[in-house]
Amino acid sequence: MPTKSALAQQLAVVAGFDNPRASLEQYRTPPNLAAHLVHTADLQGDIQGRMVVDLGCGTGMLALGAALRSPARVVGLDIDPAPLSTARKNERKVGSTTPVSWVRADATTAPLSPPVEETTVVMNPPFGAQSDNEHADRRFLETAASIAAVSYSIHNDGSQSFVESFAGDNGGEVTHAFETEFDLPRQFEFHESDRQAITAEVYRIDWT
Repeated sequence: MPTKSALAQQLAVVAGFDNPRASLEQYRTPPNLAAHLVHTADLQGDIQGRMVVDLGCGTGMLALGAALRSPARVVGLDIDPAPLSTARKNERKVGSTTPVSWVRADATTAPLSPPVEETTVVMNPPFGAQSDNEHADRRFLETAASIAAVSYSIHNDGSQSFVESFAGDNGGEVTHAFETEFDLPRQFEFHESDRQAITAEVYRIDWT
């Protein structure tokens, strides 16, 4: 298994959003964070040989990280066609041999049925920071609960009670959690500094 740092180096070539949309909270997932999440999932046996679905995949950072760890196949799903086009270019840069499908669809009403094979969901959903997008991560978790055997998701700081409660109410259990730093570059008018590091939380939920 390649090291976590080697995976982060491979993902460093993944380009972010050309014209990010604030309403969708489109931020490039940092390569180090993506590598940490995917490496953790791989150590738990949640990647190799499985179907991996990236809900709200953006330009493909988590999907491509998973694709480099020998899953059966990967599906990246996003409502915005522009980052999906970038994701296809990023796939060629990364050079993975895993089959990857890029699908335009709303991750909160995804046209997905529970697949035959065990599925792992990886996702960096909107935190719900925008006033018209509150509880966006809840809707992503609802989709994960309906299709996944296990999911890995990134959430805003202070989400532990919400995530644990949601999982428990929907037949799941949080088995792993860790705190991480999420680096946000200045890309919207309401940003006051060139870069800001925020605290985020990653959760593994077993839905079986």
